Amino acid sequence: MWRKRAVGWLIVSFMVLGFLMGRLIQLQLVSTEHFTDREINLLESSVRQRSQEMIIDAGRGNFLDRSGNPMTFENKSVLILFPFLARMEWDINKISKITGASEYSLRHSVENAKEPFAFGTPEPIQLSFEQMEDINALKIPGVFAVEKKYSRSEKPAAQLIGITGQNQNVLNERYPSKDLSSDTMIGITGMEKSFDEFLLPEGASKLVYHVDGTGGPLFGIDVKYVEPANPFYPVNIKTTLDYDLQMMTEKLADQHGIKKGGVVLLDIETNSVLAMVSRPSINKDNPFDEESSGTVNHMIKQQIMGSVFKTVVAAAAIDQGLDDPKRQFDCSRKINGEPDLKYQHGMLNFNDSFARSCNNTFASIAKELKDINPDLLEEYADKLSLMGPVSWQGDIYHFNDFKQLQDEEKGRVFLSEDAKKDSNFAGLTGIGQHEVRATPLAVANMMATIARGGDKEMVRVVSKIEYKNSTSLIEFKEQKLEGDKIAPFTAMKLQRLLREVVLNEEGTGRWFKELPYEVAGKSGTAETGIMADGQQLHNKWFAGYFPYKNPKYALVAVNLEVTEDTGGVNPLFSDIVKEIYNNNHNEENPPSGSADS
Repeated sequence: MWRKRAVGWLIVSFMVLGFLMGRLIQLQLVSTEHFTDREINLLESSVRQRSQEMIIDAGRGNFLDRSGNPMTFENKSVLILFPFLARMEWDINKISKITGASEYSLRHSVENAKEPFAFGTPEPIQLSFEQMEDINALKIPGVFAVEKKYSRSEKPAAQLIGITGQNQNVLNERYPSKDLSSDTMIGITGMEKSFDEFLLPEGASKLVYHVDGTGGPLFGIDVKYVEPANPFYPVNIKTTLDYDLQMMTEKLADQHGIKKGGVVLLDIETNSVLAMVSRPSINKDNPFDEESSGTVNHMIKQQIMGSVFKTVVAAAAIDQGLDDPKRQFDCSRKINGEPDLKYQHGMLNFNDSFARSCNNTFASIAKELKDINPDLLEEYADKLSLMGPVSWQGDIYHFNDFKQLQDEEKGRVFLSEDAKKDSNFAGLTGIGQHEVRATPLAVANMMATIARGGDKEMVRVVSKIEYKNSTSLIEFKEQKLEGDKIAPFTAMKLQRLLREVVLNEEGTGRWFKELPYEVAGKSGTAETGIMADGQQLHNKWFAGYFPYKNPKYALVAVNLEVTEDTGGVNPLFSDIVKEIYNNNHNEENPPSGSADS
């Protein structure tokens, strides 16, 4: 009996030993970098257990505005202290005198620290260049004055630039051939996602101190500075955004109560985005909260555009000879012929109909255009760049058909061939309802196209990708949009129509007549079919460009899903124009004594 028990115990012992050996092989040889379903990198974890480190720069690329100012981060000159200082005598008195911090606060912070930290609560104290030099000249082990990169608490153009996160599955799926750390940050939305492969870190810059199991020094008190081997990285994505204009438009959008909607501001000459605002803002605690949908950039999502689409109908009407100034339209009737009890405009010609946004005129013209050619409205929407996508795309580096804005949606006029041939649908389409959709970015590009005399161009949000030393890696040059375009004569007549919207005593843009810049544009109020508290919600637009005689800016302001009697965007549009004028005027005429003598 005892022999059987001994054999049994021996077998069990061998099985346990075999299991432990297998587990050891798995840990040491097989799954060292991808342990368990959580893809734990055991080598990295082991190194972290044997060292304390302070990350100075995580190594991911950065976004800059058009002048080279950082958009997503800021460098702060800070005092770094290591915990082992609590176990040694160090010249705390001199550090106190240089920084102005009390000896007690310095000593207390070190004694309570378990890892290296930037001194200061709740924000680290910021040092001057002279203070940094004085501190580092002391050469105290574990005391460093460095420039550390911090993520901005309030990031401008948050939805456009996007957010990053850690996701091992997405990382492996996106970069199966790259050996990347499991805690690598990757782009989840926006340009962080579009430019992710360029932004990936080559390695972090950090201060490293090796410790034993008790946290004591393993190799003395030598702290090493480690940085990536490649001096050209991380790269910088140089956007076309203007930091000041971006912050100004965001501030005004919030002041004017834009809950859902936003602003697009383009530089007409270079056809580049100067500012883009989308609301609601991103929820920092729960970015992907479905209720707030804060990560969605509504400026590149198709929206119901209402009467702004009459610009397209007008372009087709001009080329088809349907804009006879002698012809009169009954603008006291709805598009179905019934009396309009709300708008009693009387008989209006084509020009006045556009200025006062008469629905019956453009519904009637859209039906006539349908009879001439059912494809005309789609063709002219494409000529005016509404069909999209309009953001920059092309072949670069080793990328085919690279898109600066991967999530940009296309526009549309009809969903089916049958709808094109239906008179009722044609009438609704003529006033920007039914299936008509376009992104605010495309609408802004339409205004820029008209202002340039009909030339269609791609919209850039990034001008170049730069190495760390500011030399160019890739340039995104101005590029034409493919397809037919409107004639210069048609563009000229559209320019006059858009200006008449402002000049006409009853025009829907008459509020802008006294602005410091002459504005041309078109308003829009679109029914959404969405009901709230018994009221239908509307999308309210104003899209235009300025100055009229020397166009520099195309601007779209849109407020989505608001009630008919609230949420107008004219005050927002107006304030943005005033601020741009004031900024430009101040730059051209600096205060006395501000220039170098």
